[in-house]
Amino acid sequence: MTVEAGARAVAGLRLGAGIGWRPEIADAVERMDVDWVEAVAENVCPGHVPESLLRLRARGVTVVPHGVGLGLGGAERPDPGRLAALAERAEVLGSPLVTEHIAFVRAGALEAGHLLPVPRTREGLAVLCENIRIARDSLPVPLAVENIAALFTWPDEELTEGQFLYELVERTGVRLLIDVANLYTNQVNSGEDAVRALDELPLEALAYVHVAGGVLREGVWHDTHAHPVPPQVLALLGELCARAEPPGVLLERDDDFPPAGELEGELRAIRETVRGSAAAVRGNVVVPRTGGAAVPGAARTRLAEEQYALLAALVAGGPVPGGFDAGRLAVQAGALAGKRGQVVGKVAPELPRLLGARYRAAFRAYATTRPLTGGYRRDALDFAAHVLEHADPPLPARTRRALTRWHADRSGPVPPRGGLRRWLGRGEPRG
Repeated sequence: MTVEAGARAVAGLRLGAGIGWRPEIADAVERMDVDWVEAVAENVCPGHVPESLLRLRARGVTVVPHGVGLGLGGAERPDPGRLAALAERAEVLGSPLVTEHIAFVRAGALEAGHLLPVPRTREGLAVLCENIRIARDSLPVPLAVENIAALFTWPDEELTEGQFLYELVERTGVRLLIDVANLYTNQVNSGEDAVRALDELPLEALAYVHVAGGVLREGVWHDTHAHPVPPQVLALLGELCARAEPPGVLLERDDDFPPAGELEGELRAIRETVRGSAAAVRGNVVVPRTGGAAVPGAARTRLAEEQYALLAALVAGGPVPGGFDAGRLAVQAGALAGKRGQVVGKVAPELPRLLGARYRAAFRAYATTRPLTGGYRRDALDFAAHVLEHADPPLPARTRRALTRWHADRSGPVPPRGGLRRWLGRGEPRG
């Protein structure tokens, strides 16, 4: 889709108040007074769209696919297969736009399993701009990109968050999904003034807004999407609305879901904040000022090396790259391991049930030196094998038998690896 056509389409959007659709709250969302919903794109199979989403669509509720896996801020150009999948979901859901993140999620063979910040440098911006142009040209509907929450910053950054996003829009014409909870996170964690960021942003390019909750742990704010929206985030939403009228505002909740009444209460608070801070400025067509010059290969190579070194430190036990805060990288590594453990626990719920209170610590010990490379089902099998071989203290005999049986049942024709293969060949232990 051309920049001008996409910009006009999004500039005319009026979404209203919405909520992130998740399977755990699907029934509740259908009963709520919501104008629209957002669904994680990678969790929607085009051939088997959840009935709940189909019913919402039939009622006229807009559904927006929200991608988490493109890695637009990565050194590699966007993967054509991932772009095609995102395009297919937009078409199946009849969506007016799709959204993604200003983040990198992989480097080489290493997967982060979550969103990581890009360096706010001129070179990093150039790579991001080219990747966004490639993605936009491959999609049937407009693309909007979201600022992320960061637990650490890159050394030697050249731009503030607001300046970085302003230049991104100026160069590409892309629309912005502004997450005010993420602006608050970055204010707490790195001292960036969130209100100043709003003043620097090109709010005429606003597609819509996210709000979400988080929690403060040992001086670091974690954007959990598992806690109520705090007053500070609602205040930032009010600051944004005083500067521009958002086409839509969406409440994100991904875990520890409260009763439907509490979610409805948060939606009411969002609507009241928007009404109480209404501004006259609305979205306009934004045409990029500069052309799409190709990024030199050397710039991508440098970024690839930097991102790989960083990700190796976070997920593979590698050394901390120069200039980074080792303490903050340790916090990020723990957060990545925790997030990965949550996903594995959903893919293979028997594992947290079998291991009980030991599950989280055991998974973190495994994940900090064993990068994710083969998907979460493979990860679950590898984790089970790791626990059977390295549990300290040893597993109770009954737990060991049950975990061994679980692993054998799910390994199929592919035998377990290494020492576990030899151990299983002797049969189950007595006990």
